[in-house]
Amino acid sequence: MRIAIASDHCGYELKKYLKLLLKKDKHTVVDFGTNSSKSCDYPQFAFSLASAVAKGEVDRGILICATGIGMSITANKVKGIRAALCFSPEIARLSREHNNSNILVLAGMLIEKGLNERICKIWLKSDFLGERHSRRLKQIEEFEASDA
Repeated sequence: MRIAIASDHCGYELKKYLKLLLKKDKHTVVDFGTNSSKSCDYPQFAFSLASAVAKGEVDRGILICATGIGMSITANKVKGIRAALCFSPEIARLSREHNNSNILVLAGMLIEKGLNERICKIWLKSDFLGERHSRRLKQIEEFEASDA
């Protein structure tokens, strides 16, 4: 699977760690930055990654900032993106099964590294269930298309 990953300065160390794990699990990793722990603005990284996911240039994306809130808000501004801020493996699984999330957002400063790793692994292994959930996603897509 082609996985895009990006972070701000607060998520940089976790991003480096997850990149190694993703590569070890045979994923192709596309890094959208940042490339240091020097203070930076997260929207540029979230928009770049979310646009790549929306265009189908990568299969899924992972965004990391201090709380995950800023990255979530930013990524979800891009049409076709369903970014889910996940604080537990169960939420990560449900975000895929029920919402077909295509971007996982992690809180780099609030959740310890091992738990973030488990969240990421569950999210990558989980699949969309379809059925009644497809009907709901179609409603979201129709709203996006209406430019309301």
